[in-house]
Amino acid sequence: MGRFDGKVVIITGASSGIGLAAARQFAQEGASVVLAARSADKLQQTFCELSNRGQLGNRFLAVPTDVTKEEDCKKLIKSTIEKFGKIDVLVNNAGISMRAMFKDLELDVIKRLMDVNFWGTVYCTKYALPYLLESKGTVAGVISIAGFKGLPARTGYSSSKFAIYGFLDTLRIEHLKDNLNVLIFAPGFTASNVRFAALTADGTPQGQTPREEGKMMSAETCAKKLTQAVYKRKSQVILTPIGKLTVFLNKFVPRLVDRLEYNYMKKEPDSPLK
Repeated sequence: MGRFDGKVVIITGASSGIGLAAARQFAQEGASVVLAARSADKLQQTFCELSNRGQLGNRFLAVPTDVTKEEDCKKLIKSTIEKFGKIDVLVNNAGISMRAMFKDLELDVIKRLMDVNFWGTVYCTKYALPYLLESKGTVAGVISIAGFKGLPARTGYSSSKFAIYGFLDTLRIEHLKDNLNVLIFAPGFTASNVRFAALTADGTPQGQTPREEGKMMSAETCAKKLTQAVYKRKSQVILTPIGKLTVFLNKFVPRLVDRLEYNYMKKEPDSPLK
């Protein structure tokens, strides 16, 4: 018996990185998984992979979803209910990043990040909430250490993650007596394609990662910790030693953390920090 037998889990951004690893992990633990992503081709590949790994194909549903579009998010929830009749877990994982100094940044870049990261979370949660309240389920938001402490040269990214934190934290308090679990999940630096697709000052993808992906936490390890947190109905999880240390120290010596962060991030290749 898997820990999520009989449970229905929706994962946005499920075609790569943490989302894909989480889809595999939840499926392995018995859940029926609804895969949502903007790229229909990648989504279909993910659906075929999971369906062909000795798993029952009727436990999966792929719904092409652009989370910046409210109607797409509404359709995602409707399609889930039509196939499975309920929702137990919503993992708001879809997201994009950026790297540029604010002084050089086209403002549309921040808007794009807010549309995907923040509004995507809001739209999906809004339409899933009645079913999550009925199942006494979990709504999770995959944020970042950048949602606890501003990350230099990532103003749009940090702003969107802070916004998600505030939204979910408030949602938890509103439903304190409804047995709704709200999980804020902050992975820290995790190996994924998010840095390859990160936007530059003019909004074009940077196309390469400035960090050593092989030395980071793997998406698979992150997914295992995510499923564990959902199963234990955790309200907040911060991963990686550097992530935990950053959040802890910032409570007591925030100006020191400012300097440490600046010096750490300016070591990246082609860093906009001087």
